[in-house]
Amino acid sequence: MVERIICYRAPSTVADVDAVADWLAARVDADVAVRDRFLDVHRTDDLAERFAEARVPSPYERETGNTMLGTIRYEERALENPEREGGVLYDGVQVQRALNAALPAAERGLETLHVPVLDRAIGTWGDHDGRWHKRVTVLGQPALVSVPGLYEAPAKPESYYKEKQRHALLSGDTPPREVLENQVDGEFLIADDPRTTDVLKGTVLQGHHYLETGEAFCDREGCRLFNAHYQADLLAAHLREPAFCDDHARLYGP
Repeated sequence: MVERIICYRAPSTVADVDAVADWLAARVDADVAVRDRFLDVHRTDDLAERFAEARVPSPYERETGNTMLGTIRYEERALENPEREGGVLYDGVQVQRALNAALPAAERGLETLHVPVLDRAIGTWGDHDGRWHKRVTVLGQPALVSVPGLYEAPAKPESYYKEKQRHALLSGDTPPREVLENQVDGEFLIADDPRTTDVLKGTVLQGHHYLETGEAFCDREGCRLFNAHYQADLLAAHLREPAFCDDHARLYGP
């Protein structure tokens, strides 16, 4: 049984982790605490190298890692100055193992759930299609939550990709993200979206629910525990009423 949940801030993002923790505390039978950035609180000497090993060099190659000195130096700078990190995809399972190893032994048990809210893009390998997929969460201990994943992992409206392709055919290059976001109709989260915190509330709850019940996600669209693969479904699950399906409303309130 989960007795304590520790959420970690992501200061280089718009995520208000204290507000997420307050929302969570009203819905779960566990103590909820907030700490500063996980990568500062639980920094280990080999963390930069572990991130370098978890780098995904190609979306279609299973092998990960680039431990050349320059890459490790980059990861060291990213640990010190997180606002300088970006554009890199990491194997979420490898990152999870690295962060688990960084936890103090007394807090590594499953009665204390750690939820690092990260400013990095994480992914998992898909054996079914032979490619990496960006993820919002990697459930387990700790339960990883990626803020960039909220913006990048769930698919945007089809019109977004059509406009991107049209621009590439006309100009020969990929248009800036901001251009596409202004030209495409349809709801989806964008970088630094003010709705980020509200969406994170249910996302963090997914981590608790998995450790407490063994159930990864809810299969009912519109429930905050639903694993949304499309932006429209993500927003419907986290920003629309009711917040939960009937089964999970009994656990976490209306």
